[in-house]
Amino acid sequence: MDSLIAKADALRPLSKHGKSKGPPPHKKAKTTHDSSTSSSTPHTHVFNAINSQTSLPKSLRPSSNEPAPSKTHSHIANKKLRSHLDRQSAHATRAKALVQDSALLLPEDAGLMQVEGEMDRTWRISQDEIVKQVGAEAAKGRKEMVLDGGPYRSRYSRNGRHMAIVGSKGHVATFDWQTGTMHSELQLQETCRDITFLQDHSLYAVAQKKYAFIYDRDGVEMHRLKSHIEPTRLEFLPYHWLLASVGNTGHLHYQDTSTGTLLQSHATHLGPTLSLAQNPHTAVLYLGHTNGTVTLWTPNQSTPAVRLLAHMGGVVSLGVDPSGVGGGGGRYMATAGRDGVVKVWDCRNWKGAVRSWGVRGGGAGGVGEIEVGWSQKGALAVASGGSVNVYTTPSLHSPHPHPNPPPLYLTHPIPHRPLHSLRFCPFQDILTIGHANGLSSILVPGSGEPNFDSSEADPFEGKKARREREVKGLLDKIQPDLITLDPSFVGSLAPPSKLTTSVDGNGTPTSDIPYARLPRIDRLRVSGKVDSTEDHSSSDDEDEKEEVGDGGEGKKKDREEREKRRMRGKGKSLKRYLRKQRKNVIDPKAVAIRAKLEKEKTERKKAREAAKAAENGEPGAGERKSSALDRFRRAG
Repeated sequence: MDSLIAKADALRPLSKHGKSKGPPPHKKAKTTHDSSTSSSTPHTHVFNAINSQTSLPKSLRPSSNEPAPSKTHSHIANKKLRSHLDRQSAHATRAKALVQDSALLLPEDAGLMQVEGEMDRTWRISQDEIVKQVGAEAAKGRKEMVLDGGPYRSRYSRNGRHMAIVGSKGHVATFDWQTGTMHSELQLQETCRDITFLQDHSLYAVAQKKYAFIYDRDGVEMHRLKSHIEPTRLEFLPYHWLLASVGNTGHLHYQDTSTGTLLQSHATHLGPTLSLAQNPHTAVLYLGHTNGTVTLWTPNQSTPAVRLLAHMGGVVSLGVDPSGVGGGGGRYMATAGRDGVVKVWDCRNWKGAVRSWGVRGGGAGGVGEIEVGWSQKGALAVASGGSVNVYTTPSLHSPHPHPNPPPLYLTHPIPHRPLHSLRFCPFQDILTIGHANGLSSILVPGSGEPNFDSSEADPFEGKKARREREVKGLLDKIQPDLITLDPSFVGSLAPPSKLTTSVDGNGTPTSDIPYARLPRIDRLRVSGKVDSTEDHSSSDDEDEKEEVGDGGEGKKKDREEREKRRMRGKGKSLKRYLRKQRKNVIDPKAVAIRAKLEKEKTERKKAREAAKAAENGEPGAGERKSSALDRFRRAG
């Protein structure tokens, strides 16, 4: 055994063929010289057996076995910069290798419940059985908070660590739900409708009776947003630092929380808005209205990008799927209406609902209204009546011709009615339901994302990491102009415009002039809306062409005269009459008036030519003075 311990330093990683590489020749010779009896020891075969089946972990292997990064910075003369770039390249290469290794540890299944027999169903499993089977840390998510002042609405921070609740009677509280640390608690003594965190848990906004207010972590009022009148729903866009609100006035407001300015205010013209949700991948806002319409809005458009008639009654709740099921997030939307129907829509095709089914206890004749909510892994929760039902993919995304509900994954009855809100906790298998007597948190296995990105949202971040992430978020702030339905347009080339040239009367292009800079008559010709019976040329323009061709006093003077002539005769009664009579039909009266104007224009032209010839002393009043260009006209 002593010999085996003495040779422990000679262990080497296995080669590609599964055999250990022996020590270098100089070390082997030295070892033979120092201990000549080591090769004949009876424990040598034990050492060889262990050495042939032993390899060091990848993280403990020498750096010589790791793939060396390609050094392409040898052309940089600055040694400090060159060494810094080499270290960055080595770090990026190592990180890429570690990511490939960690991909083997990420299973495709998100930990959904599995039953033993074919006759068993997951929806028969109660919350008490789930709490007994899960770990002690996960079981802390099953809570019952009995509160006065309901019904309540809840909201989680982006990392899922902090929670904010608001009651309709004015009770507001923010706390760390995992440790039970209370941040702030307020009694506002007025109606409150919604609450949301801003960039982190240090600031949050409350939709109160008349205005929207912003409070800090300690509950101190920071701002009163007077432009947000009677807000009912709030949403915060984290990558754009925009606070959006809709209310009873039917206006959608965008408030920039980094500068404090009101970015946009859109009038929906559809009455009070009942629901609001955002697409986390495109930052497009989805609004549900009382007439059953769903509209999609961006801050750079004053009209909705999409308008959809979803239900026969008001749209009381809607949500967008944040999961990447099907190749990308934000592709599916769920809506619930007062007609008692829940529908799932494909946001890439608005021709019809992918799936729809009716629920019991909701709608106009039920107790309360229907609420829907999506989890990070694509699970859909529907609260109606006195129970909460959870459905999972891929049955939600599979088209079904009949209005039958998809297979049920989990159900939980709640005696406290009405059910007012649903909210999944990020990175946790927890669903929080707000009702009249407080809030209830249940466990939904497989609903949360188990692998988080610490650069986006870190549940274990400290004070320093939070400050660094806030500064980085401000530096990487995205402009609101980039919010579109198709975010892939960024970096692509703009297609050439079809209306970029002016055309003559026959439609032939004459010059490369942008469409916005064309005269009105040319824009009408390009658009195909010109009236062929209308006389678009004026006598003033023809006079300008004649005088410029004779080589007058200069371009500057001619331009001034043209400006004066252009303003002459704009208020004549005949021209006002013709402007009012512009139609797409031939009017004999208008044709006669245009012929009369043409005759008067010809007479004025002849009179000017006669007066000009008399001044020059020419015998023929109608003859024109010859110029140097007449020789080319005769030759032609």
